[in-house]
Amino acid sequence: MEQNLNYYKIFYEVAKTGNISKAADALYISQPAVSKSITKLEHSLNHTLFIRSKKGVKLTEEGQTLFNHLSSAFDSIETAEKALKRIGQLGIGQLRIGVSTSLCKYILLPYLQDFIEENPHVKVSIECNPTYETIQLLKQGKIDIGLICETPLDKQFHFMPLRSIQDTFITTQTYLDNLILREQEEQNESPENAFSDLPNVAGLLLFTEPTPKNLLDQLSPKEIIEKSNLMLLDKGNISRNYIDTYFDTNNIKPGQILEINNMDLLIDFATIGMGVACVVREFVTSYIENNQVVEIPLDHEIEKRMIGFIYDEHLLSNTCKKFIGFCK
Repeated sequence: MEQNLNYYKIFYEVAKTGNISKAADALYISQPAVSKSITKLEHSLNHTLFIRSKKGVKLTEEGQTLFNHLSSAFDSIETAEKALKRIGQLGIGQLRIGVSTSLCKYILLPYLQDFIEENPHVKVSIECNPTYETIQLLKQGKIDIGLICETPLDKQFHFMPLRSIQDTFITTQTYLDNLILREQEEQNESPENAFSDLPNVAGLLLFTEPTPKNLLDQLSPKEIIEKSNLMLLDKGNISRNYIDTYFDTNNIKPGQILEINNMDLLIDFATIGMGVACVVREFVTSYIENNQVVEIPLDHEIEKRMIGFIYDEHLLSNTCKKFIGFCK
């Protein structure tokens, strides 16, 4: 078949020009080589394709049938070549990215905005899913590249660090004040303070705990997390696993947990005073600066995490390579 393709190309040129000499010039080969190729093709197909005369060559009925089919094939090839050339000239391409909703909103979009401004003809599609689903989509070839928090990967994938992020805990000042008041009331109602309102009686020694002047000074970050309505991403999420490890390491045992599957909702719920939320500091910088929320100062800061692009270097398209280089 490979040799026949070469014969078909020669046949096609001869049929178009109606002259072996002109076909030879167009193909940059000798006339004898053209004639020999046509003869071999005719023998291979067991049909006479041309009627030869002093004026040139003319297609037989069988030759015309073959030419009609080859015309469609070679026209398609020419169209494909033109399309590829246009892609190169205009920067046309496709970029399929997998990313979580929060990383897309706070990290990816600024890069995409600048990239698209410079490459307006690139078609971009976004698949918003948790990290483990993004990895699966990459394995299935349904996306070209993923943006994830660093995690153990199969050897076939490469992780390109982009930037670090820092987890933190936030709430409103109102929620924190109410939490302090609640703990103060519970302490006042404790058995140790049961006789605190009784007058001193001669001969009777009362042991009481004084009411703290500032209970906030006595509520450690660990106690705030344990006693609050703690809002976290749901189980199975890589970010949640990271925080659970932090809790175990620092012997923090939350009492009440509200699980939410979206970082934006965690931030929204924290800003309306529903509790203490674990979020990414870089996502709430403006909220902290505008005093919409307060950040809980931790005794042991959560170690920073790295986010970056994951991809198979052997399957990267030129468009993906261009985007990765742009983000670097």
